[in-house]
Amino acid sequence: MYGVVTRNEEELAWSEFDRSFYEVKDVTGRAAEPVPEGISMVSCFGDNAAADANPDLVPVSEDGEPATRERRYFDWAYVCPTRDDYREGLLEIVEDAADVTPDVRLDDVGFPRPEYCHCDRCERRFADSEFEDWFAWRADVITEFVREARERVPGDLYLTLYPDPYPGHVYERAGLDVDALEEHVDEFVVPIYDMAYTTTYWLEIIASGFADALDTPFSVELYAVDVEIDNLIDAAEVASEYGESVLFGYDASNARATLRRMNADGREGEEFGA
Repeated sequence: MYGVVTRNEEELAWSEFDRSFYEVKDVTGRAAEPVPEGISMVSCFGDNAAADANPDLVPVSEDGEPATRERRYFDWAYVCPTRDDYREGLLEIVEDAADVTPDVRLDDVGFPRPEYCHCDRCERRFADSEFEDWFAWRADVITEFVREARERVPGDLYLTLYPDPYPGHVYERAGLDVDALEEHVDEFVVPIYDMAYTTTYWLEIIASGFADALDTPFSVELYAVDVEIDNLIDAAEVASEYGESVLFGYDASNARATLRRMNADGREGEEFGA
């Protein structure tokens, strides 16, 4: 099964795709109305616009460093997952999306890095909690948010996981307790992105690691922008051995050309008649 992740509504109906994810909120803060042709995809705690408009929303490290695009290795700005007002807004977006199509995908869920967040609110809530371990408290914050989203989604709930299957890494990095999340999630999506896919052995290693680590089905999302079709075919064939489906991100035309080539290659050598 093959699908697409897109911001362009007209691409949702392309017949080559078995499933389509449509961004109704992305990391820039851009919003779009949900549509029945695609599974709504919501960037949760990645939000440049919200962080720019209200710096108090941004997580801070113990040294006071904000989780913004100015930090090294940060591609976007984050919002602290303990901000109740922002969380309620997210849950309203999820509920509105689920009114249009019953399935919803949560993207960019979690804390930005292991050293976040040490804002006054997080420090106070951890101190007042039943938890003695800070990482366990963070994981509970995230699991509770996903549980609340689950209550608002009548269909399947999808959740994006960072492409790191090594035990404990996503727990420490982002506060994602995969075992606890599996109770609420119907399918995970693992984006394994590369600009070229000139080799795929590493993709196979990561995908096979998730196959071993998860009881819940997962799909692999590939980056399709300006990737050579032959290389994208190789990557898709590897990913399909492990994922429930293979999704192509942000270049539906290239993805469609890839699938057409794969279908044509699959028909070569067929014999008809006696």
